[in-house]
Parts: sequence; C-alpha cells; structure tokens
Amino acid sequence: MRDKDNDGVDNSRRTWLIATSVAGSVGGVASVVPFVASFAPSEEARAAGAPVEVDIGGLAPGSMVTVAWRGKPVWVLNRTGRMLADVRKADPDLVDPHSLNPYSMPMPDYCLNEYRSRVEHRNILVVVAICTHLGCMPTPRFQEGPQPNLPDDWPGGFLCPCHGSTYDLAGRVFKNQPAPQNLDVPRYMFASPTRLLIGQDEKGEA
Repeated sequence: MRDKDNDGVDNSRRTWLIATSVAGSVGGVASVVPFVASFAPSEEARAAGAPVEVDIGGLAPGSMVTVAWRGKPVWVLNRTGRMLADVRKADPDLVDPHSLNPYSMPMPDYCLNEYRSRVEHRNILVVVAICTHLGCMPTPRFQEGPQPNLPDDWPGGFLCPCHGSTYDLAGRVFKNQPAPQNLDVPRYMFASPTRLLIGQDEKGEA
C-alpha cells in the first residue's frame, strides 16, 4: 500500500519533471531553428541566381536594355541589319572572332557563330556587360566612324571607359587592347517571340 504523503510528493515531482522537460525541449528547438535556417538561401539569394525574364516586345531595332542577372549587368541589344553588317566587317580586326576562348563561363553551343546569337534570332545579342580586362562596364558606342577615343574606321560597338578596350557589336574584343577576351555570353532562351529568359536554356538553369 502506497503512502499518500509520498504519493503527493511523487506527483509534484513528476509534474515538475514534465514541465522542465517540455521547457527544455522547446528551448532546444528554439535554439536549433535559427541555426538550421541559416543554411537555407535567402529570398534575395535565390532571386540573384534565378533566371531573369525580359520582355523585348518593345525593344526597337538599334535599342538596348540592361538587366541584372546574378549581380551582373547583362545587355540585350536588338541589332539592325546595318549593325549585323558591321559585325561581319569587324572580323579581321578581332582577337577571337570565333569565340574559341571564353572568359568566365562556357560559350553556349547555339551562339558559336559570327553573330554570337541564336540563329532564329540573330539580331538579338545577349552579353554580360563586364570588361574582361579589370571588370569595368563598357559603354555603347554604336555610331560608326571617327569619334573621340576611337579609331577613324570604327565600325560601331562598345568602349570600356577605364582602359580603352573596345568590342564589336557582337561583344568580341578588338586586337591590341588591354582586354584579352570577348564578353561572356550567358545561357539564354526564348520562352516566346517577345520573352527572353537569361540564365536558362533547353538544358536547364545555368
């Protein structure tokens, strides 16, 4: 037969043990959750690496937009027929006209052509706007002919304001420049005739 006084003590002790155990468990979970959450990428981090959709329906011939992808500026240029002719004209003066030596990312197979673009949309140029010399952002200089800081036979393209490197209208670097390589071409695809996805193609995300 159990002693009633002891039974009361045991019940009190049991209640106290359960309460402290639950409190300890809750405290343990509370301390673990922030630690585990720190391993998960933030929304900003996920967005920074995700493909970027660009509406080019209103991008007129000869116009360019700059978008951010993975923290880098990316140019989308809608080249005119004259600009495409200037690309061909620049070939003899380029370091790597066939883009055999990529800079920081592999060249997509579908852009291994003179225009460095998809054949079905050869007018659309997509390049990372970071000079391959020291990482400055070049500026568009689309007008042909002589002008400050450019040769008299300038065919149109891009000029890096930091050290004078020049690129043609396909993002290929000219000879005898500080920059050693062409501008990067990221993986991209057309989700529709007017919607461009940068950072994703038929093989998946870059």
